[in-house]
Amino acid sequence: MTRMLAAAAAVALLAVAATRADDRGGAPNLEGGYTIVAGEKFGKKLSEEEVKGHTVRFTADKVVVTDKNKQEVYVATYKLDEGRKPSAITMTALIPRKGDVARGIIAKDGDTVRLIYSLPGAEPPTEFRTGPQQLMFIMKNSNK
Repeated sequence: MTRMLAAAAAVALLAVAATRADDRGGAPNLEGGYTIVAGEKFGKKLSEEEVKGHTVRFTADKVVVTDKNKQEVYVATYKLDEGRKPSAITMTALIPRKGDVARGIIAKDGDTVRLIYSLPGAEPPTEFRTGPQQLMFIMKNSNK
């Protein structure tokens, strides 16, 4: 019984450590599936209907966004800058326009991920508040 409790405590500590990677200055572990729960575009909140049913899946180096009809609307490779907090993210699109580069910042806190980025050619954001040519999404882990 004691051994099982110790094992469960170790697993819980590892899970907390993994979700807090960006608190230590490293890049967050984003891998997994998420549901978009809120968003902003060009300084204005998106309605619940505009984000409803949209999902995001991160692998080690790719992000895939699907709409409420399960169609891939955005696919990109991405790289994180581990030297910044929040982490800088650079996404290079495969869909819809191959080669478009979007730059932004991303942070993970528990099961919540915040991502803000600028459209290609626009100034990257420095805070989680949209301006012209910027989009932001709040996502909740859908694997739990």
